Formats: sequence, C-alpha cells, structure tokens
Amino acid sequence: MKVRIAAVQPKCFTGNQEYQNVEAALAYIDQAANEGAQLVSFPELYPGPFHPSQSYDTSVLYAKAKERGIYIVRGMKEKTDGGYNICAEMISPSGESAGIYRRTTPSGPYVYKDIPVWDFDYVQADNLPVFDTDFGKVGVLICSEVYVPELARILTLKGAKIIFYPSGGCLNELLPTWRVMVQARAIENLIYTAASQSLYGVEDGIGMIAGPEGVLTENIGEAVLVAEIDLERQQWLRDQDEKIEMPKQYRVVPGLLRWQKPEMYRENLINF
Repeated sequence: MKVRIAAVQPKCFTGNQEYQNVEAALAYIDQAANEGAQLVSFPELYPGPFHPSQSYDTSVLYAKAKERGIYIVRGMKEKTDGGYNICAEMISPSGESAGIYRRTTPSGPYVYKDIPVWDFDYVQADNLPVFDTDFGKVGVLICSEVYVPELARILTLKGAKIIFYPSGGCLNELLPTWRVMVQARAIENLIYTAASQSLYGVEDGIGMIAGPEGVLTENIGEAVLVAEIDLERQQWLRDQDEKIEMPKQYRVVPGLLRWQKPEMYRENLINF
C-alpha cells in the first residue's frame, strides 16, 4: 500500500494575531489534500493557542478533516495540575478525535516558560499511545523527543509504521543534528518519520519526511511537504534477512527489528 503524507512548516502569527493561524491552517490542509495527502501533520502547538493569554476556537479543524476526508495531526495544550501538557491530537476523516498524545520527556520544568511566544509551565505525561488509521498504526512524538531513541522504538514495537515529530521553532544551531536525528529514527526502526517546525521569525527550520532508505523530501523555510510512502516496501524490509549479494536490493540493513535481545536489556538495565 502506498500512502501520501504531508508535514506542514508554517509561518506563525503570534501575540494578539495568533487567531490567524486557524485560517492559515485550513489553507495548508487544502493545499496538502489537493496534492493527494491522506494525512497531514502540523508543528508543535500549531495552530494554537500558544500563549496562555490567548483564546480562540480551533474546532473548524474537525470539520475540515471531514470535508477533505483526511487525517490531521494538530498541536494543542491541555491545562493540568501545575501547568500544561503539550499535546498532539489525531483527528480522523470522520471529523472526530482519534486520540491525543501528551509529551512525556523531559521531566518538567522545561524551556516553555522561557519562550515569550509560549510562557507557561510544562508538565510531562507518561503514556506512549499509537493511533489506528486506515493504513496502519501511527505514532506521534514532540520536538526534541526525536533525540530520545527509546521513545521511537517503543512506538515501533507497538506497531507504528509512521512517527510524526511536530516541533516548535528550532534555532539554526540545532538544525544539523536535528536533521540527522529525524533520519536516524527512521533507519533504526525501519519506519517513516515526518517532522516540521513552527517558524516564528528567528529560525529557518527544516521540514523533512524520511524513510528507512533515505530522505524523501525536505525543505528549509515555509512549506507543505508531501511524499508518497510505500508500506509494502517497509514490511518487505522488516521481513528480509541480510544477504551477501551484489548488488543489494536495499539501502538499509533489513530485519533490524528481529535483532532485539529483551533478556539482555533486562539484565543490563535492571538497576538503570
């Protein structure tokens, strides 16, 4: 099965203009859908509200998902004891919520309080769900969680075929390692990854869709990135054993997920 997915890297309105992100999001969804995307992901907290002082209605995203028959991963935050959970919600083509991921790492507090665009206390959660779609299970992790390989591996073991990394603004100094991490998570788990960043005017941002065998598309700056992913090829790579042959039929070591040694992990990490 081949599926077209999209990662939106938007220019963001902030302050008293935040509410304009909603209309912009609807236009980005239409653009992605017109290019054949069946699932579109927005960055961390997008389309807002970002700052606790701002409040506006984002429910039109549910209607847009139903209108275009598309899955949407949108950013949001939820009030909880001590501050806010950072969340990503999966909206189904029926226009209903298919579930919410709440950021799990690092332990709070974190940088959200120090960023004027956001300025709130972050509270971590402790669950790593996967979401059912018409083309298989999908996972979501948020921003710098891409630097924590265990999280992607857990979602992979739960059946995820795609992991989205909605992210806030990434300062330019971090972009080289960020780019490597998005690819690394795809390679080591034989999955597809899609990442995009909010653009607040102080960063260039890298949006990327990657697979086990390489980068499918990437862009610096504002973009709607769309790529076709091949889930049959992905399963073939997972099912193969590495062979001594020339030329090889793959650009990644196949069968990696069968190399796990849970008994070794337990023995060595019991006192971690």
